[in-house]
This record gives sequence, C-alpha cells and structure tokens, in this order.
Amino acid sequence: MGVLIPFTKMHGLGNDYVYVNTMEHPLEDPSSLSIRWSDRHKGIGSDGLILIGSSSKADFSMRIFNADGSEALMCGNGSRCVGRYIHDKGLSDKLELTLETLSGIKRLTLHPGPDGEIESVSVQMGKGVPLPVLRTLGKPQPLVCENLNVCGQTYRATSVDVGNPHLVLFVPDALAAPVAEVGPILENSPMFPHKANIEFAQVLDQRHIRMRVWERGSGITQACGTGACATAVAAAMAGFVRPEACTVIMDGGSLDLSWDPASKEIVMTGPATTVYEGVIEI
Repeated sequence: MGVLIPFTKMHGLGNDYVYVNTMEHPLEDPSSLSIRWSDRHKGIGSDGLILIGSSSKADFSMRIFNADGSEALMCGNGSRCVGRYIHDKGLSDKLELTLETLSGIKRLTLHPGPDGEIESVSVQMGKGVPLPVLRTLGKPQPLVCENLNVCGQTYRATSVDVGNPHLVLFVPDALAAPVAEVGPILENSPMFPHKANIEFAQVLDQRHIRMRVWERGSGITQACGTGACATAVAAAMAGFVRPEACTVIMDGGSLDLSWDPASKEIVMTGPATTVYEGVIEI
C-alpha cells in the first residue's frame, strides 16, 4: 500500500483545483501528480494542483501546478480558495492573511456571512501594467489596444502583466469567439517566450464585461482570476469601463474588480467553494 494523501477539491467560479496541505503531507514531484490527479477520467479531475505550505515571508505560501504539470506564477481563483481553506481547516483565525506566491506576496481579506461561513474573499492582486511582448523588429513593447491578425480575423489586443502574462482580445460576442482555435495559437506565440493566458472580452457597458478564457497550461476553463484582472485593466486603459468598479462575467460566474490607475493596484473579490474532501493513494 502506498502513502495516503488527504485532499480537498475546491473551485472559484468553476475554476477547480485539488488542494493539499503540504505542511502535514509533503509531496514529491507535484508536477507529475498534477497531471495524474487532474485527469477527469482517470484521476480526481481538476484544472490543476495547489499546494498550501509555510512561509518565512508571509502567513502561508501557495504553489500552483497546471493540468499539464507546468508551474504557474499565480492563480486568483486559487488564492481565494486557499484563504477559505485556511479558515475552514482552523490553520488561522485571522480574516486578513498574507500569501506568498511566485508573483509576490498577496493580501487576502476573508468576508464571513452571518453564519460565520466565508462568503467571499478579496485579494490584493498587485499591479496591473502593460506587458512588453516580442515584436517583429526592435525591443519588446506592449500592445495597447492595437490591431492583431490571427486566423484571418482582426482583434483589438492589449497585453497585460498582472504577475503573469495575459493577452486580452476585445470581441463583439464573447460566446461566439473562437477560443479553442485562437487560444492555443496565441498562447504559444513567439510574442510570449513563456507562453500567455488569452482572454476574449466583450464590453457590455461601463461596468460589465463578458469574458471567456484560454489558460496557459490548462486550456479553456470556466473562470480565471488573473484573467479577469487583466481584462478589467485592459478595458480601463482603453476607456471602455470605469476602473474603480468593474464586474467581469465568465462561464463559471462573476468577479468584482477595481483598478487604481495611479498606483496600478488591483483588488479582486469573489466566492470560494469547497466541493468535497477525499484521500488518494500515491
């Protein structure tokens, strides 16, 4: 018999991960485990694996492995779930937490409801700024609401850095956007040496955006926290939405975003849901 590892399946707006407390259950080769466990036919089924650990710089640390085994810098939906996991497991009674990630220290605020259960989590996501990309000639430069031709279609595109790389394409109809066709082409474009997340964004009004996403290393997902942040920043930079309050609507649900054009800081607020708990043998 192998080693039994307790896990928790959680999701933020349908963006689901397997969560393991590595302070109690250290894991070797989490990249391979993420590939195996993420398989929706032969494994647990998820968009990846998130490890919760100790930190010398923050209250806790978070490592994220995508379904293809690659390690991600940051996951907005995952960070909210980590906040709820810490609260529900009694690892801390604080409602203000700091979380060490590969894209820096993130600050979490947990919002309990009348019954004490966590209803939502706000995350100070850091800065949202234009992302320099490799162009045909010259040094890397950001795309800011520029025309980009892909698969015979022209999109208004903006590249955004929110701790990980994103390309936001503004489209007339997010539901009709060719996410599965264009997403992987741009994810692996030479513009992005380390690949990128691709968002297809339809501006509904000054406070609402409908968005679908192709996530780097995972493909189409129901929601992407950093993708929602990048979308709100790109739309605010273009003057399409009001930066202080914007709701990004994704396949799995909605996130509330605010972006300060002066400090470039982003705050994201949304739910975190526990699906079930189990034990898996390795």
